[in-house]
Amino acid sequence: MPADVHQHLWPPQFVDLLRTRDAPPRLDGWTLHLPGEPPYAVAPADHDPSTRTELARGDGLDRALLSLSSPLGVEYLPPAEAAPLLDAFHEGALALPAPFGVWASPCLSAPAPDPAPVVRLLRRGCAGLQLPATALLDATGWARRAPLLDAAARLDKPLFVHPGPAPPPPPGGPPWWPALVPYLQQLHAAWFAFRAFGRPRHPRLRVCFAALAGLAPLHGERLAARGGDRGRVDPDVYYETSSYGTRAVDAVVRAVGIDAVVSGSDRPYAAPDLPDLGAAAVHALRTANPARLLGPA
Repeated sequence: MPADVHQHLWPPQFVDLLRTRDAPPRLDGWTLHLPGEPPYAVAPADHDPSTRTELARGDGLDRALLSLSSPLGVEYLPPAEAAPLLDAFHEGALALPAPFGVWASPCLSAPAPDPAPVVRLLRRGCAGLQLPATALLDATGWARRAPLLDAAARLDKPLFVHPGPAPPPPPGGPPWWPALVPYLQQLHAAWFAFRAFGRPRHPRLRVCFAALAGLAPLHGERLAARGGDRGRVDPDVYYETSSYGTRAVDAVVRAVGIDAVVSGSDRPYAAPDLPDLGAAAVHALRTANPARLLGPA
């Protein structure tokens, strides 16, 4: 079952709700407004279910998992604002035709995390739990989200760590700045925090980091030089490939092994890019490894 574990598609009811908002995140027609960022013109076809279904089937996918766009900051809105948006996203995504599936995203602004909505979504068929990396940057973050992580582990569902909201680029900074600087910094911090604090608390949780965890696994030599355990490879941690090509994927495979890397595209923000590593490697990335990460459908 070839899979892409990282795509984005906003269901129509989610788009409609973004258009009713008078504060970011909001849509004015197809122009997205986020705090502190310039307006962004969204391509309507990127979120047209029919168009995207054809693209996914043309890519030969049996499974394309939709991720809430965590940089929107929906998870951090006050509960009364977040709940309708989260409901619209999940209901719309769960109603889409094959090959689409969806990750379950919770509200993170309540004083204490409530795992009940996540459990309901996972039991309805969501592939696993998604959290923004900004929620998992240190020991406090992993401890605070522990009830959500425990719920996913009890149901044998994985965690997907996606970049979260980013500050705007520095004055005069290029538009690619958030994707190349704060997003990767978030993933680095979340990956190292997971090694230090998350894994001891959640020994059986399967975890997948978007965008190859910002290439964090390549820092093994520096980790060893500073007193860490460079050689330990966690068999239940996976690295999704979006926005990276052959050289980066090959480097991460050398660091963690071919069994730890899964195919993802971040479509529509990037096109699928299968690494030139041979047919066996591509089969592992698209089929065998996603099956292990996701477990029984």
